[in-house]
Amino acid sequence: MHMNSTSFTRLFSARPVRRRTFFRVAGATAASSALVFAGCAKDDETPEVTPEQAFTLGTGDTGLLNYAYLLEQLEAAFYDKVVAAPPADMPATELAYFTDMRDHEVIHREFFKFALGTSAIGTATFNFSSFTLTTRAGVLTAAQTLEDLGVAAYNGAGKLFADPVYLGLAGKIASVEARHAALVRDLLLPNSFAAAEVVANTGGEFDGLDAAKTPVQVLAVVNTFLNITISAASLPS
Repeated sequence: MHMNSTSFTRLFSARPVRRRTFFRVAGATAASSALVFAGCAKDDETPEVTPEQAFTLGTGDTGLLNYAYLLEQLEAAFYDKVVAAPPADMPATELAYFTDMRDHEVIHREFFKFALGTSAIGTATFNFSSFTLTTRAGVLTAAQTLEDLGVAAYNGAGKLFADPVYLGLAGKIASVEARHAALVRDLLLPNSFAAAEVVANTGGEFDGLDAAKTPVQVLAVVNTFLNITISAASLPS
């Protein structure tokens, strides 16, 4: 069972840890729970997700938190892979940016894992072979794809939370993801503006804002990086 929303808020509102980061606001938000995790010992190892375990993410807010946890696992795994073996043509400055973003995603991932407790899903293994990670352009394109997906996922899931506390905290993490997306897009296309595919244009009141995707739409993409299929069937809609 995961902690209640009051404890969840206290966890996320822990005093920020001083971090060397290239964007201070994002770093401060991402690091807000680092002190808590530094003092937490691991009890039982979370079981690995195996190919035989096709499953749902749970119901209600717990399911949505697991959904966010899966997304953070995906992004953390991607950045960890890039930082461990960066392309030869990636400048040192950009590698430092990616290292910072990796650190943010790891903190997000561990935050959700700790908050969910025994309700957390297992650790997923991702396959990024569909991306070209041997060149700077390939890495930036992949990062843009994943960051845009993450922003759209949080935007689409926000209204589904029953507890407004979770909505507020997810919104803080989403703001970090949006900064990541903006940075990566600017590295790939300097001085550019958000492309049409990431801005809502449906003729509704949210036109001009970041696009939103449903869990069904997002998991259809996430599943392409997994050797299992995770269903959104149990999640709120």
